[in-house]
Amino acid sequence: MAAEQTTIRIGRDDEAALAAFAAGLAAVLTAGDVLFLFGGLGAGKTTLTQHLARALGVGDEQYVSSPTFALLHTYEGRLPVHHMDCYRLAGEDDVEDAGLADALETDGVALVEWPERLGALAPLVRLVIHLEVEADGARRVSLQPRGERWRRSLSDMARALNTFPSANH
Repeated sequence: MAAEQTTIRIGRDDEAALAAFAAGLAAVLTAGDVLFLFGGLGAGKTTLTQHLARALGVGDEQYVSSPTFALLHTYEGRLPVHHMDCYRLAGEDDVEDAGLADALETDGVALVEWPERLGALAPLVRLVIHLEVEADGARRVSLQPRGERWRRSLSDMARALNTFPSANH
């Protein structure tokens, strides 16, 4: 059975809409959730993470940045936010050697950029988020639930996304 998908389009340079989307998503997040962030360089993975962190109560004193060189940054909020970037890793052996596998079994929310590098370490239950920038500069954000927890939450997310006229459920 094909996974359900929700797609929204956020206008060019519309940070308020991206922040509102992140707040709607943050409202359904619980401890142990894993989000996979797919998208090319500059697609907005770290920007989305910044908005999600703020929506989860991460304060301004904690600057949310790309963990490309550090591999993992953790921020304290309503839920701890573990932001992982696997871009520089070759595969699951590198993930294990770097000690990142533990961040996937978390007391908070794990956001993983370049998650294809996880290989067999990838949790089965996760929300897959694809970000892409369209020709006119708008962002297309597609959400694919994996696992029963996320399939159940899709209707809650759909209600939160109804504020976006271009939402496609």
